[in-house]
Amino acid sequence: MRTKQGILMGALGLVFAACAVMPPDSRMGEAADAPGAWTATRQAKAGIDDQWVDRFGNRSLSQLVSEAYASNRDLQAAAARVERASSVARGAGAAARPQLNAAVNGSRSKQNFIGFPGVSGSSISNAYGASLNLQWEIDLWGKIRAGESAALADLQAQGNVYRGARASLAAQVVRAWLLLAETNEQIALAEESLKIREDTAELIRGRFELAAGDAGATASQLRLAETDVATARANLAQRQGERDQVQRQLEILLGRYPSAELAGSASLPGVPSFPPSGLPSELLLRRPDILAAERQFAAAGKREEEARKAFYPSFSLTGSGGTSTNQLNNILDSSFGVWSIAGQAAQPILSGGALRSNLDVRSAEEQEALANLQQTVLSGFGEVETALAADKYLASREASIGVAHKLAEDGAISSREEFALGTGDVLTLLASQTRQIDLATQRLTLRRLRLDNRVNLHLALGGDYKVTSK
Repeated sequence: MRTKQGILMGALGLVFAACAVMPPDSRMGEAADAPGAWTATRQAKAGIDDQWVDRFGNRSLSQLVSEAYASNRDLQAAAARVERASSVARGAGAAARPQLNAAVNGSRSKQNFIGFPGVSGSSISNAYGASLNLQWEIDLWGKIRAGESAALADLQAQGNVYRGARASLAAQVVRAWLLLAETNEQIALAEESLKIREDTAELIRGRFELAAGDAGATASQLRLAETDVATARANLAQRQGERDQVQRQLEILLGRYPSAELAGSASLPGVPSFPPSGLPSELLLRRPDILAAERQFAAAGKREEEARKAFYPSFSLTGSGGTSTNQLNNILDSSFGVWSIAGQAAQPILSGGALRSNLDVRSAEEQEALANLQQTVLSGFGEVETALAADKYLASREASIGVAHKLAEDGAISSREEFALGTGDVLTLLASQTRQIDLATQRLTLRRLRLDNRVNLHLALGGDYKVTSK
């Protein structure tokens, strides 16, 4: 994928090198003022982690992201849009450059005429020519250059859209991989829970068959235990179905056929180190969606300028040189040479309101692009603040659930021992096991949600993932 990215970046360089016109200057300052610090954290480390996928400590995950970069169809479509924008930008300034074409023509005609009565005749004439024709519109006011500059800004915007698509794809792959790892753990937990429920039902059945109702083993309680067994089997099937679905989703992201053959990790990884959040102002310089929106705003400004300069006079030169003869073998003989040159100046006077209407459209588009940029910036700040705050709350919840799960586990062990000794009742045993299983399930989901949020934070901070050759 590094080769594909190099091609795309090379296209940008070639376009800029081939054009005397440069893209418009940044207009980010017109969009928003960044606060001095994040409200959700005091961290202000500079920089961005462009190897964040590797921080999860799983080499196969990094390989999956690399595979997605190479084979994902949506990313390939985004790359094609960059190449298309590059071609549009190369042709945007064609009208400002001299247009030269060569032409060869030939004709043969016959004319009949009637003279005196009974007298008639005809004449046949030949005409051949070769010429070079030149046409050039002089961009005195910079109207064409403004359109060309807008096209270059569009190319830059599309390049940032592609960067955003890469980052988003990496995040989607990681989140799907984490969900697959959680479902693998949930299946193992569901199998363990089913075994616990079956053992408990067997224990209660044995007590019931001994008519030990006074010890807590009645027919209704046996039915309750058997219900828990059936519910555990249903939960196991649900988890297996969820794994099948996640496997297929992940394979589609990788560009593979969705055959549900990707095993994934057997367990969730630990939470990686906290990424550098930097300052809010840095977000305006690295988030691809914000940079793309700014380039679209800059392009809209140039197109408004182009529409305004359409009211000015236009100047053009035309010229041609070649030969004209009635003999084909003389078509390249300079003795039969002809030439012409002409200049034209045109000032729009009446256009039925077309020029004014076009200017109004372009002005409205510029205002729309500004509003879109401001909303993108605000949404970007919001995503970072939300992810920073969520990390603290999710960590606190995970710690509390961990404590609760340990207590529930101890309680389940104690209730089983008490029931086996005849000092405990069935309902307490079943309830303690249910609480233990539910808290274990919640603990796994919370750990995955915290990892998901860490992915969201990297994405909100504008963190791309760079594939390194190993």
